[in-house]
Formats: sequence, C-alpha cells, structure tokens
Amino acid sequence: MSALHLSRPLLNAEQVWLASSHGLPNDRWLARMLASQRFGHSALPDGLGLTPADFEVLLQRHFPGLGQAPGAVLPAASHRRDDCQALEQLLLSHRAGNDPSETWMASILAHGCLGGDHLWYDLGLWSRDDLSALLASNFPALAEQNRFNMKWKKFLYRLLCAGRYCRSPSCQDCIEFSECFGPES
Repeated sequence: MSALHLSRPLLNAEQVWLASSHGLPNDRWLARMLASQRFGHSALPDGLGLTPADFEVLLQRHFPGLGQAPGAVLPAASHRRDDCQALEQLLLSHRAGNDPSETWMASILAHGCLGGDHLWYDLGLWSRDDLSALLASNFPALAEQNRFNMKWKKFLYRLLCAGRYCRSPSCQDCIEFSECFGPES
C-alpha cells in the first residue's frame, strides 16, 4: 500500500477541519489525521493519543472555528507506555523548535508507532510522502538522517535502539512484512 484511496467524504471531512483552522503549522496534518480517524483509517486512539486536556488545547489552538468539539476523549491506555515515552523523547530531541505543536506531534507520532501497519497509515495520513513532509517540518534533523529512505517506523526504532538489533514491535503483524524482512531479490 503506497497511498490511501481518497473518497469524497474523506476529502470533505478534511476540508471541514481546515475551514476551522488559522493556517498554523501542522493544521493540514492534524486535519488529515482527524478526518481519517473518523473514517477508520487510523490506529490512533481517541484524541490522537494525547491526554484529554492536551487534545482540547490542540483543538482550541489549531481549529478554533470548529465550535463544538468532538465527543469525550478517554486517556490513551497503552500496554507499551515505555516504548511510547522513549519514542516521544527521541522525537522531541530533534524538534525544529518553530511551533509548540511539535510537542503534540511527537506524542501523536509515538502513539502511531504502536500501530500494526505503515506509520503513515497508522497516523491517518494519506501517503508516505505526507509523513516524510510532516517529519521534515517538525523534526528536520531526524528526517535528514534517513538518507536511505528506510521505512519510517523501522527507522525510528533503529535510532531508538542505537544500532543493536531491535525490531519494531508490530512488524510480524504487518501485511508487508516480507518487503522489510524477506530475502534480497
């Protein structure tokens, strides 16, 4: 899978989110994630993995024209909280420092890494190019290190494990396992 099939309702949902935004950094990516989540194209928990308070502040900052916020957000429960925190710290150590939403984006990306598919899909983005652009904007020093275009989830876990063999925890369940771990052809 290299890109999500974009249905008219999905595109319209993104436009609703964007119409309520002020054009801040990350508005487009957040709108895309929230629209995709509504249509089941995301592995992120409610509130994009943020605490209910942080999610409310994110909505007020990025989508002030929304009016009524989505329903109640439950705190994200994670049996892999340590992985999530380590990934978040890795991302934060490479943040651009241009916008406060980079902190939220680090948490959202870390929660997306816990999904079982490609990171871009687990986040509710529409293609790998979306994810590459998001990372280049928010975490440019980190994005520049991926010179060989490794899959992003695998790349982040590789950095996290600092050179020792460390498989991302959901690879065995991924539908494209053989593309990363199969024999060379």
